[in-house]
Amino acid sequence: MNDQQLLQYYQHQQTQSGWFSLIHVMIESMVANVGEAQSRSFLVQMGDSLGERFPLALAHTVGELEAQINARLAAFNWGYIDIDASDTAIRIAHTAIPVPPEEPKQMAWNHAFSAVLEGLYARWLREQGGKSHVSLWREASPSATVIHFRYQNNQ
Repeated sequence: MNDQQLLQYYQHQQTQSGWFSLIHVMIESMVANVGEAQSRSFLVQMGDSLGERFPLALAHTVGELEAQINARLAAFNWGYIDIDASDTAIRIAHTAIPVPPEEPKQMAWNHAFSAVLEGLYARWLREQGGKSHVSLWREASPSATVIHFRYQNNQ
Protein backbone atom coordinates (compact mmCIF):
# COMPACT_ATOMS: atom_id res chain seq x y z
CA MET A 1 0.00 0.00 0.00
CA ASN A 2 1.50 3.37 -0.96
CA ASP A 3 1.23 6.60 1.05
CA GLN A 4 -1.70 7.93 -0.98
CA GLN A 5 -3.67 4.71 -0.52
CA LEU A 6 -2.91 4.76 3.20
CA LEU A 7 -4.01 8.39 3.47
CA GLN A 8 -7.27 7.64 1.66
CA TYR A 9 -7.89 4.64 3.91
CA TYR A 10 -7.44 6.70 7.08
CA GLN A 11 -9.52 9.57 5.72
CA HIS A 12 -12.36 7.16 5.02
CA GLN A 13 -12.09 5.58 8.49
CA GLN A 14 -11.54 8.75 10.53
CA THR A 15 -13.62 11.47 8.97
CA GLN A 16 -17.25 10.59 9.55
CA SER A 17 -19.30 12.58 7.11
CA GLY A 18 -20.88 15.60 8.72
CA TRP A 19 -19.12 15.58 12.10
CA PHE A 20 -15.59 15.97 10.80
CA SER A 21 -16.73 18.59 8.30
CA LEU A 22 -18.49 20.56 11.05
CA ILE A 23 -15.46 20.47 13.37
CA HIS A 24 -13.10 21.35 10.52
CA VAL A 25 -15.24 24.35 9.51
CA MET A 26 -15.49 25.50 13.15
CA ILE A 27 -11.74 25.38 13.69
CA GLU A 28 -10.96 26.87 10.29
CA SER A 29 -13.38 29.75 11.00
CA MET A 30 -11.96 30.29 14.48
CA VAL A 31 -8.41 30.57 13.12
CA ALA A 32 -9.61 32.95 10.38
CA ASN A 33 -11.48 35.16 12.87
CA VAL A 34 -9.07 35.40 15.81
CA GLY A 35 -5.76 34.34 14.28
CA GLU A 36 -3.53 31.34 14.75
CA ALA A 37 -1.92 32.47 18.03
CA GLN A 38 -5.18 33.10 19.89
CA SER A 39 -6.91 30.05 18.49
CA ARG A 40 -3.88 27.90 19.40
CA SER A 41 -4.26 28.72 23.12
CA PHE A 42 -7.93 27.83 22.98
CA LEU A 43 -7.23 24.55 21.14
CA VAL A 44 -4.56 23.56 23.69
CA GLN A 45 -7.14 24.24 26.43
CA MET A 46 -9.67 22.08 24.55
CA GLY A 47 -7.15 19.23 24.50
CA ASP A 48 -6.51 19.65 28.22
CA SER A 49 -10.27 19.50 28.89
CA LEU A 50 -10.56 16.41 26.72
CA GLY A 51 -7.78 14.76 28.74
CA GLU A 52 -9.64 15.61 31.94
CA ARG A 53 -12.84 14.09 30.55
CA PHE A 54 -11.05 10.93 29.36
CA PRO A 55 -8.35 10.22 31.95
CA LEU A 56 -5.90 7.34 31.73
CA ALA A 57 -5.19 4.81 34.45
CA LEU A 58 -1.80 5.11 36.13
CA ALA A 59 0.74 3.35 33.92
CA HIS A 60 3.70 1.56 35.48
CA THR A 61 5.81 1.44 32.32
CA VAL A 62 6.23 3.48 29.16
CA GLY A 63 4.80 0.52 27.25
CA GLU A 64 1.64 0.59 29.38
CA LEU A 65 1.31 4.33 28.84
CA GLU A 66 1.71 3.95 25.09
CA ALA A 67 -0.88 1.14 25.03
CA GLN A 68 -3.40 3.20 27.03
CA ILE A 69 -2.97 6.25 24.82
CA ASN A 70 -3.27 4.13 21.69
CA ALA A 71 -6.45 2.51 23.00
CA ARG A 72 -7.97 5.95 23.62
CA LEU A 73 -6.84 7.23 20.21
CA ALA A 74 -8.31 4.12 18.55
CA ALA A 75 -11.66 4.83 20.21
CA PHE A 76 -11.49 8.38 18.82
CA ASN A 77 -10.23 7.21 15.38
CA TRP A 78 -7.30 9.61 15.77
CA GLY A 79 -4.39 7.42 14.69
CA TYR A 80 -1.71 6.03 16.98
CA ILE A 81 1.50 6.96 18.77
CA ASP A 82 4.97 5.59 19.39
CA ILE A 83 6.78 6.76 22.53
CA ASP A 84 10.55 7.00 22.65
CA ALA A 85 11.70 7.68 26.22
CA SER A 86 15.20 8.62 27.34
CA ASP A 87 16.65 9.82 30.66
CA THR A 88 15.95 13.44 29.74
CA ALA A 89 12.93 13.48 27.45
CA ILE A 90 9.94 11.68 26.03
CA ARG A 91 9.29 11.91 22.30
CA ILE A 92 5.84 11.10 20.99
CA ALA A 93 5.39 10.38 17.30
CA HIS A 94 1.68 10.61 16.45
CA THR A 95 0.87 8.99 13.12
CA ALA A 96 -2.30 8.91 11.03
CA ILE A 97 -4.10 11.94 12.41
CA PRO A 98 -7.41 12.61 10.69
CA VAL A 99 -7.09 15.16 7.90
CA PRO A 100 -9.49 16.83 5.49
CA PRO A 101 -9.51 15.37 1.98
CA GLU A 102 -8.50 18.69 0.37
CA GLU A 103 -4.69 18.65 0.25
CA PRO A 104 -4.26 22.46 0.51
CA LYS A 105 -6.11 22.41 3.87
CA GLN A 106 -4.22 19.50 5.41
CA MET A 107 -1.23 21.33 6.92
CA ALA A 108 -3.41 24.07 8.45
CA TRP A 109 -5.55 21.34 10.03
CA ASN A 110 -2.36 19.57 11.17
CA HIS A 111 -1.27 22.74 13.04
CA ALA A 112 -4.68 23.19 14.67
CA PHE A 113 -5.11 19.54 15.60
CA SER A 114 -1.57 19.38 17.01
CA ALA A 115 -2.55 22.13 19.48
CA VAL A 116 -5.43 19.96 20.71
CA LEU A 117 -3.09 16.98 21.01
CA GLU A 118 -0.52 19.11 22.85
CA GLY A 119 -3.08 19.93 25.54
CA LEU A 120 -4.30 16.34 25.66
CA TYR A 121 -0.85 14.77 26.02
CA ALA A 122 0.32 17.39 28.53
CA ARG A 123 -2.73 16.62 30.72
CA TRP A 124 -2.20 12.88 30.52
CA LEU A 125 1.52 13.15 31.30
CA ARG A 126 0.88 15.43 34.31
CA GLU A 127 -1.68 12.93 35.58
CA GLN A 128 0.95 10.20 35.26
CA GLY A 129 3.14 12.14 37.71
CA GLY A 130 4.70 14.71 35.39
CA LYS A 131 5.78 18.00 36.94
CA SER A 132 4.28 21.36 36.03
CA HIS A 133 7.71 22.78 35.09
CA VAL A 134 8.18 20.08 32.44
CA SER A 135 6.80 21.18 29.08
CA LEU A 136 5.32 19.39 26.12
CA TRP A 137 5.58 20.99 22.71
CA ARG A 138 5.14 20.19 19.06
CA GLU A 139 8.55 19.43 17.67
CA ALA A 140 7.96 18.72 14.01
CA SER A 141 5.40 17.69 11.46
CA PRO A 142 7.09 15.70 8.70
CA SER A 143 3.79 15.26 6.84
CA ALA A 144 0.14 16.23 7.06
CA THR A 145 -0.67 13.04 9.00
CA VAL A 146 2.34 12.82 11.36
CA ILE A 147 3.24 15.06 14.32
CA HIS A 148 6.18 14.77 16.72
CA PHE A 149 6.04 16.06 20.28
CA ARG A 150 8.73 16.42 22.95
CA TYR A 151 8.16 16.33 26.70
CA GLN A 152 11.20 17.68 28.48
CA ASN A 153 12.33 19.95 31.30
CA ASN A 154 13.25 23.20 29.60
CA GLN A 155 14.70 24.94 32.66
